[in-house]
Amino acid sequence: MCRNIRRLHNCEPPATEAEVREAALQYVRKVSGSTRPSAANGAAFDRAVDAVAAATGELLDSLVTSAPPRSRDQDAARAKERAGRRDEDAAAPS
Repeated sequence: MCRNIRRLHNCEPPATEAEVREAALQYVRKVSGSTRPSAANGAAFDRAVDAVAAATGELLDSLVTSAPPRSRDQDAARAKERAGRRDEDAAAPS
């Protein structure tokens, strides 16, 4: 899965339509292998993003959980900590 796609379900605050669309765009970019489609493929690319965003929104609206909502701030802090450890490991002499 693409690292740029973030968890959208069961977060506090809930995912916005813009976040759902951004995740859909990242998915379509990954699947198509193109960040900017050619003019000939632009319409198909845009339709795919719309379809994936709609399906994602429907999925998020349908999911239920008994788990407490995840804090986006805590998730971001954990990701930053992991990235720092990765950078330290990469910089360490072998």
